[in-house]
Amino acid sequence: MKHATDRGRNRAGLALGAITLALGLGEPSQTAMAEEKPSMRGAETASVTYPSLNARQQAIIPIAAFAAVGDLARLNPALHQGLDAGLSMSDVREILVQLYAYAGFPRSLNALGELMKVQEARRQQGIHDLPGREPQRPIPQGDALLAAGTANQTRLSGAPVQGPLFDFAPVANQYLRTHLFGDIFERDNLDWQSRELATVGMLSALEGVAPQLQAHMRISLNTGLSVEQLRQLIEVLAERVNAEAGERADDALAKMSPKPGRAPS
Repeated sequence: MKHATDRGRNRAGLALGAITLALGLGEPSQTAMAEEKPSMRGAETASVTYPSLNARQQAIIPIAAFAAVGDLARLNPALHQGLDAGLSMSDVREILVQLYAYAGFPRSLNALGELMKVQEARRQQGIHDLPGREPQRPIPQGDALLAAGTANQTRLSGAPVQGPLFDFAPVANQYLRTHLFGDIFERDNLDWQSRELATVGMLSALEGVAPQLQAHMRISLNTGLSVEQLRQLIEVLAERVNAEAGERADDALAKMSPKPGRAPS
C-alpha cells in the first residue's frame, strides 16, 4: 500500500481531545523497560498469537470504523454481519461505548441508536442474538479506580506513560487513567485484544490522528496480537471500509515506534 506522507496531518492528530491525544506520547522509565513485560489480563492468551483473525475479530473492525466517522448507512449492515459472525449484543455495545473516548459522545450515542434499530429488526425477523454478559468484576471507585487505570495503562503501553505533555496538562493523563484505562478497560466483559482491534479500526477511519494510531499498533502487540494479525486488520480495512483507512493503518504499522511510551516522530 502507498504510505501517507502528510506530516502536517500527523501533527494535527495531537489536537484530538484529551483522551486520545496522550496515548503513546510519554517517555518510558528505565526501570520499567528493564522489567519483564507483565501478562495481559483480558487478552485470550497473552503469550500465544494466532495465524489469522477469526470471523468475530474481523467483524469488529468495520463496525468500529464506520461508527467512528458516523457512517450509519454502512454501520447498519456491518452490525448485522458482526452479530452473524458471533459477536454478542454486549460485545457490540462495549465497542460503541468505548468509541466515545476516540470520536466523542455524539458518534458513540448515534451508533448505539443504530444498534438498537438493528436489534429490533432482528427480533422481528425471529433472530435471537447472543446477549453476552455484563462485567463480572466490580469497577473500583475513587483512588482505587485511578490506581487500577494507571496499572492498565502501564501494562498496555509497556511502560509508565509520562513526559512533557503531562507536565503541561496533567489532568489529561488523569482522565486517561480514570475514564479510559479505568472505567472502560476494567470492564471485563470484552477482552483487551477486541478493544484494541476496535480502537485501531476507529483511529484508522479518522484523519489527523496518526500518532495515536501508531501508539495503538504497539499497544495491540502488547495485548498478544501478532504483526500478521495486524496486517490482516489492514486488509480488512482496505476491503471492507475504504482504501484510505487501510493506507493509514499500513503506514502506522510501518512507522510504529519500537520503544514503549516514546512519542512518534
